[in-house]
Amino acid sequence: MGEREYGIDASTVDRICGEIKDVHDKGVQISLVIGAGNIFRGVSVAAQGIERTSADYMGMLATVMNALAVQSVLESMGVPTRVQSAIPMATVCEPYIRRRAVRHMEKDRVVIFAGGTGNPFFTTDTAAALRAVEMNCDALLKGTQVDGVYDADPKTQKDAKRYQELSYQEVLAQNLRVMDTSAIALARENEVPILVFSIHNPGGFADVVFGGGKFTIIN
Repeated sequence: MGEREYGIDASTVDRICGEIKDVHDKGVQISLVIGAGNIFRGVSVAAQGIERTSADYMGMLATVMNALAVQSVLESMGVPTRVQSAIPMATVCEPYIRRRAVRHMEKDRVVIFAGGTGNPFFTTDTAAALRAVEMNCDALLKGTQVDGVYDADPKTQKDAKRYQELSYQEVLAQNLRVMDTSAIALARENEVPILVFSIHNPGGFADVVFGGGKFTIIN
């Protein structure tokens, strides 16, 4: 979204894809789960009058639009990419098939998972945790608006404390809301560490992947 109120900002997508390319070029296998807040925000007022299940499906469809945009930019940079959607739409992308996704990653392709979990009432966070478990990922990295997990909103409270490390149980007990409860529980049950970092720091993705930068680790 960049500095726009909603929609896709080309320069922001270029920057994020450039960072993904840098990490991919160093031999790291990457799969992405992409949200849709940037698109759904544009219809959020209208969605208030729409039944929850339908609104959730609208959000899932919006993730496919974002995924196709990221795929296009990544491939223009020479990064082989596949989009798989949990909601089948064979004309524009592959359906989500776990074994095929694993094979793509073995062939050094970036796999973008769209369509959330394919079910209403589950967030993109839960989809990310689910795909991380299914792909046997070493870690789940959540690129977000702030550079870690805080005990309060750092944008409104200057004395908010940033955590360096947390346990899954601490996140749940303190209701820190960094991710959905179901996503945290899924990661805990399958021992997938979660690293929370800022998507706005240039080079931040590579820094976190290789052990530097600012982030909070939940394990």
